Amino acid sequence: MAGCCENKNFDGVSPAYRRALLAVIAINAVMFVVEMSAGMMSGSQALKADALDFAGDTATYALSLFVIGASLRTRAIASLIKGGSLAVIAIAVLTMTLLRVLNGAPPEAATMGVVGFLALTANVASVLILLRWRDGDSNVRSVWLCSRNDAIGNVGVIGAGGLVALTGAAWPDLLVAVLLAGLFLKSASAITLQALRELKSADHSHSAEAGSAS
Repeated sequence: MAGCCENKNFDGVSPAYRRALLAVIAINAVMFVVEMSAGMMSGSQALKADALDFAGDTATYALSLFVIGASLRTRAIASLIKGGSLAVIAIAVLTMTLLRVLNGAPPEAATMGVVGFLALTANVASVLILLRWRDGDSNVRSVWLCSRNDAIGNVGVIGAGGLVALTGAAWPDLLVAVLLAGLFLKSASAITLQALRELKSADHSHSAEAGSAS
């Protein structure tokens, strides 16, 4: 599998990649439960936003695993679903943040910092596990993008916890939640655009094969 990170057409058909993806799915599922519980107890929108991302990643990574070895069209459609799910998560995060603004109470900074660091550790582990497969088709690339973005988001959560502790205000937590939503939307756009290109390529290949057969 050496050099697969340089193959833009790698479709995930590899026992090693399947094992890596299963490990990352398990990490994300556990962290969703941990982080959502902490977010509810601490009142942190950033933790809740990150927990929703863990939930979305668990579902979409499972979808990625399911379509490995399928046709390019099927894999591209799966990627479109993943892009759409990221957009839905972004909207949910923005909605929760808006509701939280009306409340204005600051979250518990200590919990944000500890759980944010735990989530960062989990996501860095996922990134390292997937490092060899950071490129490929939209199905493979979407897994890498989500894991990388999650690690970036965790740094933001930790930083927000520190600012909440320093200022005693809720705005750092709310700001990070909004930034995470923006990151989700950016990734959704990148995944969707690549998937649409692959769908176009699959349709073109199908038309060419039909023309030659006739």
